[in-house]
Amino acid sequence: MYVEQLYTGCLAEAAYYIESNGEAAIIDPMRETEPYLKLLEKRGAKLKYVMETHFHADFVSGHLDLAKQTGAKLIFGPTAKPSYSSYIAEDGERFEFGDVEIQVLHTPGHTMESSTFLLIDENGNNKAVFTGDTLFIGDVGRPDLAVKSDLTKEDLAGLLYESLYSKILPLADDVIVYPGHGAGSQCGKNLSSETVSTIGEQRKFNYALQPMTKKQFVEVVTEGIAPPPAYFPENARINREGYQDINEVLKRNLKPLLLESFESAIDGGALILDTRHEDLFEQGSLRYSLNIPLNGQYAIWVGSLIPIDLPLVLITEPGKEHESVLRLARVGFENVLGYLQGGIDTWKNSGKEVQTITSIEPEELMDYIQKDYEVLDVRRSSEAETEHVAGAINISLVELENKMDELEKEGKYVIHCAGGYRSMTASSILKNSGFHNILNVHGGFDKIKNVNNIPLIAGKCPTTLRKEKLEAMKIHD
Repeated sequence: MYVEQLYTGCLAEAAYYIESNGEAAIIDPMRETEPYLKLLEKRGAKLKYVMETHFHADFVSGHLDLAKQTGAKLIFGPTAKPSYSSYIAEDGERFEFGDVEIQVLHTPGHTMESSTFLLIDENGNNKAVFTGDTLFIGDVGRPDLAVKSDLTKEDLAGLLYESLYSKILPLADDVIVYPGHGAGSQCGKNLSSETVSTIGEQRKFNYALQPMTKKQFVEVVTEGIAPPPAYFPENARINREGYQDINEVLKRNLKPLLLESFESAIDGGALILDTRHEDLFEQGSLRYSLNIPLNGQYAIWVGSLIPIDLPLVLITEPGKEHESVLRLARVGFENVLGYLQGGIDTWKNSGKEVQTITSIEPEELMDYIQKDYEVLDVRRSSEAETEHVAGAINISLVELENKMDELEKEGKYVIHCAGGYRSMTASSILKNSGFHNILNVHGGFDKIKNVNNIPLIAGKCPTTLRKEKLEAMKIHD
């Protein structure tokens, strides 16, 4: 028996390849099928099953294309109602391949159709459990993503409690836990950076699996859940109703545009998405372009900040055009009109105007605070409350566009996040909205906290403008 986790870092998503005696099953594949087809070819195996733990909201699965291209049977758990042909398993049903079996455990709670897949080895022993978004390492799935349902998040959390305690926790301590996501996913609130564990370890260390009543579980699991990204419902719909072949999407979207066509698309309402590294973006960019770099959780932030049906044109680094388009398609963004051929150099060489964003080093921050600059912290509130610059304003990146009126356009702002990725995105949003007195901090809070003369405090961070910041900062000579 052979098990391989195929982890996609930018979406914090784990797919699984399980093989026995020349036959294989793949669980929760990403949209592009090529990696799985290559793995099957490399190992000389035939794909028998494509198995989906649920209708994913955070990415478009490759289940349809993979099943079509290989002839594998597509399997969902109980109550799933896809709009295409598939096999809906019964609770407890087993599927054989090679010398092993996978048993379907219906575990509603994250969604109603959510199922967990128990791997039974050649000797009939429970070997591993593929938990999808029901159980994570250090967390459980968020219970607020019910589609077309009258169930509340409290109702779903109650179902999740029953699923965990009746189906998963009875498993032996040495059963391996393979979750659907790791840290960075928006499908939970406390996911570990670890991507493999055991039932025994989770029984000890997962906050949601500690001894508690159902009522206590519902309270602790529903507390502090941030609103889901805007693209989640649309991705769940796509996965439920079906989609166009990924190769057709790439063929249509991966289109080089001459300057005239690029400008025409902008005039027609297309948003300029600049996928270059933030250090390149600050040196020169197009007016009204939004910087979401490929070197971070690009697809997640695109899905969180941009309407899914908005037409896009891209500015990319040379050779990054395919990756930029593919990672958009992974989250259902298919309305890409093309990319500027030659990138930013084409724009500059034509004599077109570029804008820049000034960045400072963390050691310079105190000087600007004393020059009446406000510190704008665009991390999540949970991050800022752990520790933040005294007197800083906290508006998370995902809330920034809707809370712009809490800032003064004529004001002066120094913007930071944790490491510098989100702050450049925030800077591009503010720049496009008419904020011109803005500075970005290289390295973000990770470096700010190492500067001796910057006072830091823990606790709730202000979310509106604070005029008395110098007093609150308790500036020392």
